Amino acid sequence: MPKYLSRPPYTGSSRKLVLAFDVGTTYSGVSYSILNPGEVPEIRGVTRFPAQEKTGGASKIPTVIYYDSSGVVQAAGAEATRDGIQEEVDDKQWIKAEWFKLHLRPSDSIDPGEEALFGQIPPLPLNKTVAEVFADFYRYLFNCTANYIRSSHANGPLLWSSIRHDIDFVLSHPNGWGGREQAVLRQAAVLAGLVPDAKQKSQDRISFVTEGEASLHFVIRSGILTSNLANGEGILIVDAGGGTVDISSYKQEKQEKQMSFEEIAAPHCLFSGSLLVNFHAKQFIRGLLEDSKYIDDVDYIVRCFDARCKAAFKDEECPQYIKFGNPRDNDPDRSIRSGQLKLDGHDIKEFFVPSATAIKQSVLEQRTSGSKNIKHVVLVGGFSANDWLFNDLETFLLRLDPTLVLIRPEEHINKAVSDGAISFYLDHFVRARIAKFTYGTVCSIPYDPNDAAHIKRAATKFVSPSGETRVPGVFCDILAKGTKVMEMTEFRGQFNQVARSSSGFQRMASPVWFYRGTHTEQRWKDLDPKNYDRLCTIYADLSHLTLSPRRGRGGKSYYRVDYDIILLFGMTELKAQIAWREHGVEKRSPAVVVFDL
Repeated sequence: MPKYLSRPPYTGSSRKLVLAFDVGTTYSGVSYSILNPGEVPEIRGVTRFPAQEKTGGASKIPTVIYYDSSGVVQAAGAEATRDGIQEEVDDKQWIKAEWFKLHLRPSDSIDPGEEALFGQIPPLPLNKTVAEVFADFYRYLFNCTANYIRSSHANGPLLWSSIRHDIDFVLSHPNGWGGREQAVLRQAAVLAGLVPDAKQKSQDRISFVTEGEASLHFVIRSGILTSNLANGEGILIVDAGGGTVDISSYKQEKQEKQMSFEEIAAPHCLFSGSLLVNFHAKQFIRGLLEDSKYIDDVDYIVRCFDARCKAAFKDEECPQYIKFGNPRDNDPDRSIRSGQLKLDGHDIKEFFVPSATAIKQSVLEQRTSGSKNIKHVVLVGGFSANDWLFNDLETFLLRLDPTLVLIRPEEHINKAVSDGAISFYLDHFVRARIAKFTYGTVCSIPYDPNDAAHIKRAATKFVSPSGETRVPGVFCDILAKGTKVMEMTEFRGQFNQVARSSSGFQRMASPVWFYRGTHTEQRWKDLDPKNYDRLCTIYADLSHLTLSPRRGRGGKSYYRVDYDIILLFGMTELKAQIAWREHGVEKRSPAVVVFDL
């Protein structure tokens, strides 16, 4: 392994544990690293869960929970899909929660073609919030991990007792999620007991990484592209999972002592994972079995297709047989013989086409907007194991550019996110990212009676505490879409607030908005209102400032504070500060970021 890929020994003074939870729409996994002072950290996976039939380095469990009528978890993960579970579910009237991750999706991220799929998402059970369901699953994963470490390591019980109170958590999420969704996951972590409370010290034990960036770390650590990446060529990561497909592009920045990458295009998040294949399969099978005695078996047949046929499909010239019944089940007119439904390979191909088409379109957009020539496309995630998808994407890429190379790592591709999340924590390869939206604030400006835009909005003008007439609804950008953002680069905007009393600054609130539209001129919010959304509110206490009253128009006194909002977008989480000047010297204060949930 090249020197710049070697990981240095852990320099902390005491042993600690890092856990990465990859909660996918359909399957989930856990990876971890035990950090011992002076030793080089290793990435390990939890490869054994309760009721799991198969074990091994790539073990994942279904993202499923069963609750009783009181909302208490009765089965989760592999336990929720074990043989005989349905009889217990029916007898005890347990309630199933699955695909709950999709309830947290940003509402603006759904394309019109995906709306039908989202109509199939089961509701959250028992009036639980999405944070509460995530908390239950996080708690389950944590307990499974504790049991695994205790039983799999030498002196396991003693080892666990030495690290159980010093744990950092890395929570992965789709590329399309941001601060709002991260805030819900933080809430879930507190509810699950992963951290004791919502105070800053506890919050610092939780970090987030996008699934695309985690997959990049996995690919780097796998070593499959080491020599090519050293040449500075672009790499495109396609993380194809059950619910989402996360697509990200990077290039390497060669440094003497360590490997460093930067994002070269705004990442994409498609709701075109393998669940979309199931959705189209269900539509087809329902139409095929309409008015037959098997119409009530459609959901079960689709589950059988998902379990046995979907992953194995690779040749549209060959039919597939879905075994769902017994030898007495026959309906030749509907291609059912001896309990098996025969599907033509060309029909099955059409189940995959919408997902494949969305992925190819996103790849085109990434290559168009990327600042470096992309030469390698790496396919990871559970859906990537399907050979038809791999072959279709490979054919497309070769036609697009014969120099493009599609790679699918041989080992543990469905653990890329959890293993990569640990590498993100340990190695931190990405140093620059691309702003997905334009961020700023919505404020007011002095009213100009000679400005046509002001006259048009004259009905909204108001008189501020200073006596000045102002017009609201102006979008003042702080960070433009597509900007390359280094980790510690600060973006700031100058603002002021006025109040009748100095006490009005004890809890100063400044909302941060983002614009997702395509207009290059975004001065007035009402020109494209549907594409503006409030991201969060920055809170700061400025009551300690010494303020002198000012005399406003009309003789009334008022107070004014001039300040800068400083935003740091370069990390995987938004950070904020408030800055002001006292006697010509800039002062700063940490700001509390509260996301609108």
